[in-house]
Amino acid sequence: MAEHKDLASKEQVEEYYNKFKEHQKKLGVNIRHRTIFKNLKKLNLKPDSNVLEIGCGIGTVSSQILKLVTKGCFVGVDISNESIEVAKKLNKASKNAEFIVNDMSTFSHKVKFDFIVLPDVLEHIPVEQHAKIFQTISLLSKKTAVVLINIPEPYTLDWFRRNTPETLQIIDQSLSLQDLCNNVYPAGFYLFSVTPYGLTYEHEDYLSIVLKKNFIREELIPKQKIKLGFENLKSKIS
Repeated sequence: MAEHKDLASKEQVEEYYNKFKEHQKKLGVNIRHRTIFKNLKKLNLKPDSNVLEIGCGIGTVSSQILKLVTKGCFVGVDISNESIEVAKKLNKASKNAEFIVNDMSTFSHKVKFDFIVLPDVLEHIPVEQHAKIFQTISLLSKKTAVVLINIPEPYTLDWFRRNTPETLQIIDQSLSLQDLCNNVYPAGFYLFSVTPYGLTYEHEDYLSIVLKKNFIREELIPKQKIKLGFENLKSKIS
């Protein structure tokens, strides 16, 4: 299902997003950005969490994260150097924030991250590059790390491709979960949850996807009998 326009060069993509920053500036922080931030908070984002945002653009989602993450390290990465300059200015009050120009083909950092967020960026990176990106993310993340991916719901994006292709970005793929799993599992992650949700339409137009690192469960902790009894009773009357 991963389809996109003719594969663009890195330079073409950089140029596209250098111009696209003006659209992002006009749009500002919107419900999609706030929803991504709220989903991070549900995953136990804390003031001292170390966060890596891949595809930070002009720093709109970053600005929401940095309201909470005041003690941890925040790193925003984007392919567009002009977008990164805007992000720096937008978030200049946050002394714990660092914004770096990089396409994630080769990226390293001294910090190991608790959270890695990809806010509607993975669909804009050729799927052939995803395996390498998740291998890199694996090296950058702690054993307890959580990866939050927000992408357009693929069938919704297919509709745009059929009906209004001019609204798509330079690379805009409909990503299947099969494509995603084929690239994340070899990197040491597993699919923890997939939550479809709707923002602009009455049906689901986005997916919120959570990955966690593979682990070995050392023990199973049974629920207390009183809790099991209460849940059993609740199941009968709900």
